[in-house]
Amino acid sequence: MATLKAVKKRIRTVISTKRITKAMEMVAAAKLRRAQQKVEQTRPYSRVMEQMLGHLAAASTDDTVVHPFFEVREIKKKTLVVVASDRGLCGSYNANILRQATQWLEENSGFETEVVTVGKRVNDFFKHHQWSIVSNYINWDGKLDYDKAKEMVRFLTWRFLKKETDEITLLYTRFISTSRHQITETCYLPITKPKEKEETGYNIDYIFEPSAEAVYDAILPDYAASKMVTALAESFASEHSNRMLAMNNATTNAEEMVHSLTLEYNKARQAQITKELLEVVSGAEALKS
Repeated sequence: MATLKAVKKRIRTVISTKRITKAMEMVAAAKLRRAQQKVEQTRPYSRVMEQMLGHLAAASTDDTVVHPFFEVREIKKKTLVVVASDRGLCGSYNANILRQATQWLEENSGFETEVVTVGKRVNDFFKHHQWSIVSNYINWDGKLDYDKAKEMVRFLTWRFLKKETDEITLLYTRFISTSRHQITETCYLPITKPKEKEETGYNIDYIFEPSAEAVYDAILPDYAASKMVTALAESFASEHSNRMLAMNNATTNAEEMVHSLTLEYNKARQAQITKELLEVVSGAEALKS
């Protein structure tokens, strides 16, 4: 059995750790509230952009309207954009997204593949693997940086338009609720254009002014940007939620450990007191005899 001094030291250490995990849980909760607000702000905008694109695509299903973002070509190279976090201590958040990314790359091993990493953890992971990293975006600190997001959009759209890649897939964690998150895989480019009006549910006859091409040129870059911003906002909210839950579990485990160590300390102390009493009684009996 451990000595009283050693057990007491362990109790102090666990209590100190519990204070840290509790503080980290509260910080993550505060960041989560702000991240949720970002998600609530970006989702409606992204949804309206998709609806608008559906309207326009339904009104211009003829082959005369062509935009580079719609171009579907023979796939020779694929790009995977993986969104994770810069820091750890967020449960299985990073592990799940990295596992899914590895599976995607293995399934697409028949094509030439490349990776764009978002977050230090995913960048460190792929640096030690055979897949090529063409660009990395780190130091987000769990916050949505619009300038950095626009830089990503410019880089990805430029590579697609210059035919440096033929398909871009976005892999991120979608925020559903504080305790529910879903890894989502979506095609970023090319944008899927509906073939028939019946697929969109819109049967409105539009007149494009000045032209359909000009309207697409104005809308599609904003659509690509909104899609990326929404994915980043969802990922950061999921990161903070996972970290809050992980720190809550760590705090609970620390409390249970303190309780267990306290029982052990009391048992050891009681054993020591009993031993000392026996020694006193034995000494007293020896003096009588």
